[in-house]
Amino acid sequence: MTDYPPVSPFAAGLSGKCPRCGQGALFKSFLGLGDRCAVCKLDYSKADPGDGPAVFVILFVGFVAVAAAFILRFVFFAPLATAFAVAGGAAIFLSLALLRPLKATLIALQYRHKAEQGRLQE
Repeated sequence: MTDYPPVSPFAAGLSGKCPRCGQGALFKSFLGLGDRCAVCKLDYSKADPGDGPAVFVILFVGFVAVAAAFILRFVFFAPLATAFAVAGGAAIFLSLALLRPLKATLIALQYRHKAEQGRLQE
């Protein structure tokens, strides 16, 4: 087995690269993982961030969207439709921009810490 230099899970996650070698692509589509790394042949079948990325994105984007709507409506006195349109557009844009890097970062952290499914001791 080849030894690979340590790769920062955050660098690998933000760039969407393999958590072991930092070279190969992690995704084959927008959010779909590839089968394995083209460079080091790491199997991605055990990578499962679950709902974690969506939860973090929802919490962050919800806060930003509500804050933007509140500021537009009550500080700048924008019409209600304008405040909703801007907040909704920001929510859609931020959700799409953050989901992929956050999913890749959680997968890289899972690999770094050797996280596995819990098992009962027998």
